[in-house]
Amino acid sequence: MGEQTVVGVVGVGLLGSAVSGVLLEAGYPIVGHDVVAEKVQALVARGGRGARSAAEVARSARVVFTILPTLESVEQAIAGADGVLSGASKETVIVQMSTISPDLAVRMEQTARGRGAALLDAPVSGTSAMVARRDCVITVGGERAAFETCRPVLEAMARKVFHVGACGMGSYVKLVTNLVMGLNGVVLAEGLTLARRAGVDPSQMLEVLRHGAAASKILEVRGPLMVDGRFDAMMKVDLFLKDIRLMLEAAQALHVPLPLTGAMQQLYTAAFAAGQAKDDLASIVRVYEAMAGLPPRGTTAAA
Repeated sequence: MGEQTVVGVVGVGLLGSAVSGVLLEAGYPIVGHDVVAEKVQALVARGGRGARSAAEVARSARVVFTILPTLESVEQAIAGADGVLSGASKETVIVQMSTISPDLAVRMEQTARGRGAALLDAPVSGTSAMVARRDCVITVGGERAAFETCRPVLEAMARKVFHVGACGMGSYVKLVTNLVMGLNGVVLAEGLTLARRAGVDPSQMLEVLRHGAAASKILEVRGPLMVDGRFDAMMKVDLFLKDIRLMLEAAQALHVPLPLTGAMQQLYTAAFAAGQAKDDLASIVRVYEAMAGLPPRGTTAAA
């Protein structure tokens, strides 16, 4: 697959815009669609081409990424009226990048195969900012032949690409990744709240953690946001609650206890109830500060 292969993107929000930008920089012509017209206009302003529907995207591109916020929007964009499969051919490979249930990924692959197309379950691990600087990881489940077809495109936008097995396995790997990431952030908020209550300088505490055994990617990304009280969304609380629900449902089906994930769900539910649904996950520190009787830093990010 050469650099001039047209790539489609259905869903050009925060993450989809980052994916489109990276691929445009890599020389791939991009055609995109979104239900929000302004997002398509932004893509066109960056050098992409707009489409009126997901089906129109599929008629123009051999590889079509779907990058959408909910399970319902993913299913509609792929298999609904004017969805990708309405415009797909036997050469089309759909690359589903959202965090969805493994069951839905398998069902969408079966539906695509029934229409003669291929589908890869390929969620991306990393914020939109990380994607924009090619610092993300993509885990791919699906047929090896379809994966090899798309490998050059995937490698143009990611630091590392893993083929992890059959369709659905990509989603399992993403759920585990988000589980560990989310718990890491909650633990960081808990520790920083204790430090603040004790009177430790927050910035110095963060610097100590960076250089000690507790260092982590999440500490680097969200630690400064927690200390400064800046919560403009890289990953929104309401969307992460959807991910947590998927983790718990998968675990229940497999008879795996996830007690810490259950506690994390309650904490983020508290954040949601406190009006932080559209804030970044770093805003979980506010829940801890409220429980500790500490005044919050900063102001809530605009939705």
